[in-house]
Amino acid sequence: MEPVTLTTERLVLRPPTSDDADAIERACQDPEIPRWTTVPSPYTRKDAEDFIRLIGEWWDDGSEHVWSMFRDGVLVGSIGLHNIETHHTGHSAELGFWVAADARGHGYVTEAAKAVIDWGFAERGLVRIRWQAVVGNLPSARAARALGFRYEGEQRQALTGPRGRDDGWIAGLLSTDDRTPVEWPVL
Repeated sequence: MEPVTLTTERLVLRPPTSDDADAIERACQDPEIPRWTTVPSPYTRKDAEDFIRLIGEWWDDGSEHVWSMFRDGVLVGSIGLHNIETHHTGHSAELGFWVAADARGHGYVTEAAKAVIDWGFAERGLVRIRWQAVVGNLPSARAARALGFRYEGEQRQALTGPRGRDDGWIAGLLSTDDRTPVEWPVL
């Protein structure tokens, strides 16, 4: 599949290029990113280059769609539809994201995610998008709730990453949901 650029009120979402490797490497030095994601730590220039290469491969084979988020040409984060599963009853994917330390608190994730979710449902024919996070990742949970995800529970030792296994929260959003935020027991 050809990569797609999405534009929101403040952001441009596009797959990263080799010119973005330094900015990605710098952003991923923040210890909060590997704490809550599967981003390696320490994060090297080679990690950024590999990430950019993989994103191109994922777009080509349609298995994942990942964008870098830019505000006025400056990298503010990464967002994607991961682990796309194809089934005769419809496709599903997982929404994942991280935000650079100095870009947090500006609503970039919810703004970008609305565009990614709309695109996923309309253009990829997704029926369900899931969100998962390590238990305790309250900023991610707040963003998912604001996007209309429905909290579905806690999974013991379900998330794997460089640190090993973590308990995880899971939530889902269906293409038919109205996206009005509802109460979550963990928030």
